[in-house]
Amino acid sequence: MSLINKHNKHIFQKKRTGQGTLSRSAGGTAAILAFLALAGMFMVLPVLYTVVTAFKPLHEMFYWPPRFFVREPTLANFTMLFEIVQDMWAPLERYVFNSVFVSALGTALYVFVASMAAYPLAKYRSKVLEGIYWVVVLAIMFRPEVTRIPQYVIMSGLGLVNTYAALILPALASSFGVFLMRQFMTEVPVAMLEAARIDGASEYVIFFGLMLPMTRPAWLTLIIFTFTQLWNMNGAEYVYEESMKPLAAVFAQIASAGIARAGAGAAVALLMMVPPYAVFIFSQSSVMETMAHTGIK
Repeated sequence: MSLINKHNKHIFQKKRTGQGTLSRSAGGTAAILAFLALAGMFMVLPVLYTVVTAFKPLHEMFYWPPRFFVREPTLANFTMLFEIVQDMWAPLERYVFNSVFVSALGTALYVFVASMAAYPLAKYRSKVLEGIYWVVVLAIMFRPEVTRIPQYVIMSGLGLVNTYAALILPALASSFGVFLMRQFMTEVPVAMLEAARIDGASEYVIFFGLMLPMTRPAWLTLIIFTFTQLWNMNGAEYVYEESMKPLAAVFAQIASAGIARAGAGAAVALLMMVPPYAVFIFSQSSVMETMAHTGIK
């Protein structure tokens, strides 16, 4: 017994002094950092190429192999783009408003609807809710193209063609957000919810005052995906009036006009990329900060 006690005491002293713990060598750390740097540079290449191509003259766009630099930078691509847009049937401000309105309102509504739907699936147990959850999981496997015709039939039957609702409502039917919020809400301790109920808090107070703040990383992540999807949606299936088209539809028409407008197409790619990246940078920093301070594992 005395030998066991001496052995345990020796181990305890080594842990207190930091001896006997695993450590990574400086060479291993440098190798990991080098690998991560190379992986990061590789992932940045498409973004870099998009930015550089937007400032290339037409003859530099078709060099082979493609070049990640421009010898004669020019703003002619953006000038051509805005000249083309000025000749469209609706002013540029109208297209921008359509995209911003649909993306912002659709994102806010979807985050709210997905959170409300995920809350009972995460914190209540019944066979009905379990069945609904598996329906949500199975619905993730369906591509949007599969439901495009039924959605159009529904929109046409409701008289919503050529309206903002035709662009927003199909996005609210996505099951991915419900699944994401449900998975994150299951990590919230049930004891906290029970304590709030004992204090007299209603389900609405618990949801808005406790559940949503604690699941902030999840709905910020959902904002990134939803905003990007709505911003890049052209709505060609539901909107035919020129004044109701989003910016993505107009830019897609310009970019598909052939080699003569390849420069304008490169400018389109850069301009369409900026808002989603801005939302991602803002939300990503908030997600990382929230994950570090909420204490949810």
